[in-house]
Amino acid sequence: MKKAGNRLMKVIVNNLATEYKKTGRGPVILMLHGWCDNLHTFDKIAEDLKSEYTILSLDMPGFGQTEMPPKTWEVSDYVDFISNFLNKLEINPYCILGHSFGGRVTIKGVSTRVFKPKKIILIGSAGISKRVTLRNIAVLILTKIFGIITLIPPLLFYRHKIRKKAYKIIGSDYLESNALKDTYIKIISEDLKSYAKSINVPTQLIWGSNDTETPLEDGKIYNSLINNSKLRVIKNSGHLVHQQEPHEVSQTIKEFLK
Repeated sequence: MKKAGNRLMKVIVNNLATEYKKTGRGPVILMLHGWCDNLHTFDKIAEDLKSEYTILSLDMPGFGQTEMPPKTWEVSDYVDFISNFLNKLEINPYCILGHSFGGRVTIKGVSTRVFKPKKIILIGSAGISKRVTLRNIAVLILTKIFGIITLIPPLLFYRHKIRKKAYKIIGSDYLESNALKDTYIKIISEDLKSYAKSINVPTQLIWGSNDTETPLEDGKIYNSLINNSKLRVIKNSGHLVHQQEPHEVSQTIKEFLK
């Protein structure tokens, strides 16, 4: 197979200018990033894998260099977008890898048969809505409060300082996606356990032992729900395990795909 280039490219998908990268040689692994992330999150593992696999990654709508969705989206809209992206490039990936939010999209797409890979890899995947966390409650309440406050004319001058205060309370990941707040609320409200049950392709779960965003307990739940799945726990690593321990993650991927 001809070796793919290593440069960033653009394609129009659903009327959105979409940035993507294709590198390496061999069977295609499509990599889907997490919320408020971009395609570069996979650079380290792509470097390890590109001698044996073609790595296809993209900035999903609203992130990186890809344009914003035209309206409030839910997980299904991202699934449809990725499907159209693959059709545009005339690619049917051998494997789909999803991290965090990208795992949500992978689970929904594979379970509904919109995506048809031979295997999937879920790294710290989101989608288990078994609990209402204090942080999620804080996000929903505080964004409304700060949004109202910054519209009060006498406080417009202090908008930046108020935003910094909100940054400390809520966390950077949500504020960076403030333009997508309605989309975010829809997405975190959807539980994917029933979809996970219907996945029937070999699945590798990879989790950091110290993940606080999508705790290891979530990985164990997915392991129990998805037939033909196995869970690899990487010690002393967190939610960005693929960046913190790229070689161990890459080796796990190679062993799973061989």
